[in-house]
Amino acid sequence: MTIIDKAIAFEQRKHTFKTTSERIESSREVKELILSLNKIYKKDKDPEIMDLMKRLTVIKQKIEKRLKGRP
Repeated sequence: MTIIDKAIAFEQRKHTFKTTSERIESSREVKELILSLNKIYKKDKDPEIMDLMKRLTVIKQKIEKRLKGRP
C-alpha cells in the first residue's frame, strides 16, 4: 500500500475518537502521512498531492483542537 493510498484511507475513515489516546495516536499518524506526502510533492509537484495534504491538514487541525480543549 502506497503512502497516497494510506492517506486516502485515513481521510475516508470515520473520525470519532472515544479516548484521548486514540486522538493522540491519530494525530501522530496524520502528521506522519502529511510529512511523507510532502516529500513526494517536493519531487513531483503534483497538485493532487497538495490538495490531499490540505484536506489531511484540516482533519489534523480538528483533532488538535479537540485535544487542546476549550480555554
